[in-house]
Amino acid sequence: MISQNGDQVGVKPKAEAQRLADAANMDLVLMSPGAKPPVARIMDYGKYKFELQKKNREARKKQKVVSVKEVRLSPTIEENDFNTKLNNARKFLSKGDKVKVSLRFKGRAITHKEIGKEVLDRVADKTKDIAHVTTRPKMDGRSMFLMLDPISSKDNKKK
Repeated sequence: MISQNGDQVGVKPKAEAQRLADAANMDLVLMSPGAKPPVARIMDYGKYKFELQKKNREARKKQKVVSVKEVRLSPTIEENDFNTKLNNARKFLSKGDKVKVSLRFKGRAITHKEIGKEVLDRVADKTKDIAHVTTRPKMDGRSMFLMLDPISSKDNKKK
């Protein structure tokens, strides 16, 4: 048994432990029932539950939800279209989102996968200052894709 101020009282019968908790005007809470002997603690259970909820709320506040944005390209993309898509990808990365750059092959274009790989490598090269590649260009059916992760401020400090 553990007292309200954290001191170990020792092994006590249940009735005596409950009497001590009642005398302190607190609750007797079973902390680890599987232990031999089971560990009980004298505490204000309502306050304990409130503190747990408060810690969980703080943990949720500090959590960052990362979403995956997609930018679609084609193997025969022109320079201005490429720059527009690149600017969109850079905007998503600067906001802290992951970016999936996908390239869809239509018709016979799939026979020239190297052209698609060059386009994806170009995107990776143009965004290397704000992102790093997590998934190298790889095929998935008729499309090829590449995953980019934003470089966080922690990563910048390491360099």
